[in-house]
Amino acid sequence: MSEIFGDFEDNLPPSQEYLRIQFSPSSVPLKQRWRNNGLSANFMADFLLSFFPNDNCEIDITKRQEEIQSTICYIANELLENAMKFTDDALHLPISLTLYLLSDRLVFVSTNSISADSKNKLQKFIRCLLTSDLNQLYTEQLEKSALDESNSSAGLGILTMINDYSAAIGWKLEPIQDSPESVTVMTMVQLTI
Repeated sequence: MSEIFGDFEDNLPPSQEYLRIQFSPSSVPLKQRWRNNGLSANFMADFLLSFFPNDNCEIDITKRQEEIQSTICYIANELLENAMKFTDDALHLPISLTLYLLSDRLVFVSTNSISADSKNKLQKFIRCLLTSDLNQLYTEQLEKSALDESNSSAGLGILTMINDYSAAIGWKLEPIQDSPESVTVMTMVQLTI
C-alpha cells in the first residue's frame, strides 16, 4: 500500500512542457555518475529557461531568469544526489528526475528505489521534518554540518529548499512487487512561479 507524506500531489494538472532524465543502473554504476549531476541539473535549467519570456533586455527580467535558472540547478542537483546516494543498487531499477512546467508552478519529481532500512530512515526524517520547527531544524543542521563533515548534514538540502526557496515538498512510497521489503520513492518539490 502506498504512503504519502507532506505536499505530494498524485494527480498533477496536465502539462505538455516537461523534461525527464533517467539513469539506468545497468550501464554504469550510479555512484560513478555522481559528477554528472551538476551537468544534468544545468541542462534541465537551460532547457526550461527557454519557456520564460526574454523579449527585451530589461535588467529585472534577466535577473529573474538567472534566479529561476539557479533555483532549478540547485533543486535538480540535490534531488539527483539524494536519489543516487540512497538508491538500492541491488534492485537494478532506474533513477529519474522529471521537471514539469505548469501554469502556476514548477514541479520536480525524482524517483528511485530504496531498501527497507533506508525506508525506515527516510520515514524518521520525514516525521521529524513534518513535526519540527523548520527554522530551528535548519539552523541545527547548518551547525552540525559546519562542525562535522561526515553524515551530520543529512537532510540539509531538503531543508535549504524549504527555507531558501519556499518549496513545498512531499513523498510517495510504493512497495515494489518483486521485492516487498523495498520501496519506490517519489520525492516531489513544488515551487510557485
